Amino acid sequence: MLAMEALEIEPSEGLRRAGREDSALLGAITADAFREDPFNHWTFGNETAMRHTFTGYARHVYTPRGYCCRAADGAAAMWLGPGGDKELPFHAMPGLAAALLTSGGPRALMRGMAADAALAAHKPQTPHVYLFTIAVRPALQGQGYGRRLMQPVLKACDRARLPAYLESSNPANLGFYGSLGFKVIGEIQIAPGAPPMTPMWRDAR
Repeated sequence: MLAMEALEIEPSEGLRRAGREDSALLGAITADAFREDPFNHWTFGNETAMRHTFTGYARHVYTPRGYCCRAADGAAAMWLGPGGDKELPFHAMPGLAAALLTSGGPRALMRGMAADAALAAHKPQTPHVYLFTIAVRPALQGQGYGRRLMQPVLKACDRARLPAYLESSNPANLGFYGSLGFKVIGEIQIAPGAPPMTPMWRDAR
């Protein structure tokens, strides 16, 4: 496993690295940005369930094991380095499951588990840097925050000669990712009737 620190990421002006103490904010930003997202709406049903999920993953996976950054209180991204473990630690699972049952019901819990299993099954085996989420609150969209969040890590990937990988949950974002060098490499269908996820790959430049 290559720690994200080894990539020597240089944040853009106005960005700061987020720590575990920022987990609730990361979850809130991501849920706000994803509230109309087709796949996440199908999976979780409402913004509260999304917020619990993304906060849990920020706290237990992406801030301690990966690299998270944010721009003030309105935009954030969560990354993981090559070989990084995306699984929640066992002690965190009961709390997240209970929160999902309370806020989204059994459907949100079951669909979330199905999505996690399907994405894990499609994960490329070639070492890569993984983008879990990039989120910009609706009020700030269209102001360049997404590109500012992406570029420092992608530049670090290029210096280290590492590819990057993501799963897009919204077809409207494919053009944005394409402009950064990502290419569609397939489609992931979680379940009948579920909006597809689009895996995308970017070779180092």
